Amino acid sequence: MLRRVFGTKRDEVRVKWRKLHNEELRDFYILPSMVRVVKSRRMRWARHVARMGEGRGVYRVLVGKPEGKRPLERPGRRWENNIKMDLRVVRGFGDWMELAQDRDRWRALVNTVMNLRVP
Repeated sequence: MLRRVFGTKRDEVRVKWRKLHNEELRDFYILPSMVRVVKSRRMRWARHVARMGEGRGVYRVLVGKPEGKRPLERPGRRWENNIKMDLRVVRGFGDWMELAQDRDRWRALVNTVMNLRVP
């Protein structure tokens, strides 16, 4: 989509038009990485659900184990595992469910994850 928005570039050496490379597109487009946005929104949703009671269905989705068989190449993963993987880059946070109860500390943690460089 970014290639369509920014168009092509004239290559002065070959005197031809060419598509922009990924690095050039990143230089033009300065908004946060989509991976970081997805991680931060997933963490914000997890905090919202973690504050709910254990009897709520959405809470069971967050901490529950998926049923059924998965292909051998892809092990079953819970939402909670995804949150833990997002927080793995930030050390020293302790239990994330307990931390989610404190709004200010959780918001600071989400902002930290959002501002980290991701591959």
